[in-house]
Amino acid sequence: MGILSIPHLIIIFVVALVVFGPEKLPELARTLGRVMAEIRKATGDLRSTFDDHMRELEREARELDAHTREAARLPESHSILSPGNVQVPETQPQLASLQSALPPAGAPEATVANDERLTAPNSEKAADGDPKPV
Repeated sequence: MGILSIPHLIIIFVVALVVFGPEKLPELARTLGRVMAEIRKATGDLRSTFDDHMRELEREARELDAHTREAARLPESHSILSPGNVQVPETQPQLASLQSALPPAGAPEATVANDERLTAPNSEKAADGDPKPV
């Protein structure tokens, strides 16, 4: 069932007949038909443009996925990272040993002994012991 039922359409037709008169009603109907055709054409163009963009995005996503899978299949010698720089634990015991080396969660952070302040590498200390502004 549409937005307007048959009784609603009859009431609209009678009001239009009274307001515009029998002479203007056919011209009004033709104009309304042209407007509706233009609206359909515009929505069709919009829909086709949207569909074209969606297909393009899907194609790009498939290409990116294919490139990602291809990069994952490359041997380590082709990797950007050299094997000596990065070590990824391959087994559960290796991962557990790395986790045991971490401090427990909630542990206080390590403090610098004697509350020494860090200075810039090129800064010199003034006579009073404070670093010079850089």
